[in-house]
Amino acid sequence: MTVSTNVEEYLTELQDLCKLFGEYSDITITHTEERNDENYVDRFIYERGEVKKQFAYSYKLSKTLSPLRAKSYRKRMVKNHLYSLLSKELKVNLPWGSLTGVRPTKFARDLVANGEIKDYLIPEILTKDYFVSPSRAKLVDRIIKHQKGIIQNDNMVDLYINIPICPSRCLYCSFISSEMAMVQDKVETYIDCLIKEIQCVKEIIKKKSYIVRNIYMGGGTPSVLTAQQLDRIFSQIHFSVDEITVECGRPDTITAKKLDVLKKHNVTRISINPQTFCESTLKRIGRKQKNVQVLDAYTMALERDFVVNMDVIAGLPGEKLGIFKRTMNTLLELCPHNITVHTLSVKNGALLRNSQEVIDDRDVESMIDYSEKVLTENGYKPYYLYRQKNQLKGLENVGYFRDNYICMFNVESMEETNTIIGVGAGAISKRVFNIEKKIDRQPNVKFIEDYIERIDEMIERKKEFYK
Repeated sequence: MTVSTNVEEYLTELQDLCKLFGEYSDITITHTEERNDENYVDRFIYERGEVKKQFAYSYKLSKTLSPLRAKSYRKRMVKNHLYSLLSKELKVNLPWGSLTGVRPTKFARDLVANGEIKDYLIPEILTKDYFVSPSRAKLVDRIIKHQKGIIQNDNMVDLYINIPICPSRCLYCSFISSEMAMVQDKVETYIDCLIKEIQCVKEIIKKKSYIVRNIYMGGGTPSVLTAQQLDRIFSQIHFSVDEITVECGRPDTITAKKLDVLKKHNVTRISINPQTFCESTLKRIGRKQKNVQVLDAYTMALERDFVVNMDVIAGLPGEKLGIFKRTMNTLLELCPHNITVHTLSVKNGALLRNSQEVIDDRDVESMIDYSEKVLTENGYKPYYLYRQKNQLKGLENVGYFRDNYICMFNVESMEETNTIIGVGAGAISKRVFNIEKKIDRQPNVKFIEDYIERIDEMIERKKEFYK
């Protein structure tokens, strides 16, 4: 499916919306926007083979809107109109309607914050005005109600530390992450540079009088580092914070010695990610772990009083609904504090894109619906949500919690309520200005080799960004 428009700023989002309808290479969409006093008119030409149709949609723009909000509103309208056209012609309804963004909950929050809707109308407006399915609209509403503890303070920051190294590359992964065997000789130098950047960040935090609320070490798989290497990094960090999370996603990298180091440095939460409890699937997707390693790692984590998150993925190659149900039921028996249910995303950078594995998405929506049903029945509640490009059936990822074990870093990063200072290769820093309602971003270079070579440049850029 191809799309063109006379308003270039719409093009990317219109293309993203078209992709959600699947591969229709024989469809061409032409969009033009016209203005007549207070009225805007979107004209579309829909062409498919011998079929050519023209559609026109008009709307008014309130004079009270600021230029920024007017621009946002116009973009929303043209996406709504394109969705109406495609949904009608292709007889397809998408779970998230015309919404293409990563953060549906933030979108709903912004509607309320801008005075466009009342908070109790969120499900109704998402369904009526943006074609979101009733179940997804209710999910957004539930998540927002569970997101307690958000503090919007421009002096409050989170620290993100990136370790873009894994023991091996999973078939579905598109992150910029190196296999340990390929960078073994560079790890110590990388840690040297990472500590150098952390020292710079400590100076910035002191100078700006920032308050560090949460720390998150992600990747990659940070637990691929040795206990001594983890100790080196965390010995540089002495902030009094609410939570410290470390992704220990691959159970085969977790040892008692590493967990003891993390506990010594006041880490409160870790991720142990089975992704599935079907070992034939694990082998198929390039994860060498055994289920017994998941159980052993989980036992060691509970013995040390860590809050534990576990990830699973719906739609993995070769899995049907029955296999996914067994994975979910095993998770419920383990009863971790957090469970994150991902929908498989087949991105261009993933090995899965060019593999011989067949992706069958017929069961994936039933998988996601089943996970929500059984998690809710067993006392779990959804607390954050995000979407990725190329997710099967245009679905989503949802994090659930039991009792009061919410990961505030996940909430703040998804809702973009707090400044995040990112260190390490591939880390992205975000400065959130709550009063001005804007966000500035600054990425570090993506690859370990470039990061080592350009560490002094990264530090100078960070100083300039936060001055």
